[in-house]
Amino acid sequence: MNDSSALDPEDRKIVTLARSARARNGVPEGAAVRDETGRTYVAGTVDLDSLKLSALQTAVAMAVASGAKSLEAAAVVTDAESVAPEDRAAVRDLGGPRTPVLVAGPDGTVRATVSAG
Repeated sequence: MNDSSALDPEDRKIVTLARSARARNGVPEGAAVRDETGRTYVAGTVDLDSLKLSALQTAVAMAVASGAKSLEAAAVVTDAESVAPEDRAAVRDLGGPRTPVLVAGPDGTVRATVSAG
């Protein structure tokens, strides 16, 4: 999928939020997830000496810490061509194997949608 205008408005929203987090924080990746109630959680890459988390792992952790029970969708804005297996695993742990993960480039164009499974 390369036409972001064809996205559901709620999916477009999490891509926009992920892109904003990446730009605002000057980090390699931005991510956003939407839980079962429609709440969104936005994060950037965490790169500390003692803690390293991808943006998607951080967004999932924020959702869990806030009481989310499941995920409807996830988005990551990155230069990478695909989603790392450990990122998909984090989404799958909370949302299940069919949770869609939208992969977008820095310009917000969705390059792929993969399942967490």
